[in-house]
Amino acid sequence: MNQKLVRSVDSPSLWNCSLSPGWKREDLQILRLALMKFGVGAWTKIVKSGCLPGKTPAQLNLQTQRLMGQQSIGEFMGIHLDPNVIYERNANKTEVVRKNGCIINTGNNPTAKERAIKIQKNKEKYGLSSEIIESIELEDRRSETAQEAEISSKRARLLMLKERLRVYEEKLEELIQQKRGSK
Repeated sequence: MNQKLVRSVDSPSLWNCSLSPGWKREDLQILRLALMKFGVGAWTKIVKSGCLPGKTPAQLNLQTQRLMGQQSIGEFMGIHLDPNVIYERNANKTEVVRKNGCIINTGNNPTAKERAIKIQKNKEKYGLSSEIIESIELEDRRSETAQEAEISSKRARLLMLKERLRVYEEKLEELIQQKRGSK
């Protein structure tokens, strides 16, 4: 049996290197910088920073997997790194199983000790210097979200009012037609 077979019942949207629904290109650049500043897995810090308003830790995790081009990111937890470097490394790998362009797990899970060793090696290889980390500034964008929400709410109200107006215009037209018919 082919060991590289990926079952078709697996979700096709989970492990691809594309934008997730609700993500803009600008959001990806901000997430990249946030991973560099706060480290992989620091989802709560990223959320609290306000740089990606409305995003949940789960969304950050999934989009990070897409940015890095691999399903499991445990070997990078806590490391301040550039996910683009990891993506490029993964794009060049050949003897791996991919789903929608993203490397998926096929072997056993590493032990805690094996994982700690891998994290240390990755930190040495891909970790950013403290100077780079400290130089990264992320803007709190929560006020933009509030403005966007207000605009969205007003647009919805406008659409509702337009629909009401259309209904009233139809009723008025019916009344005019009835009045003309009774003469």
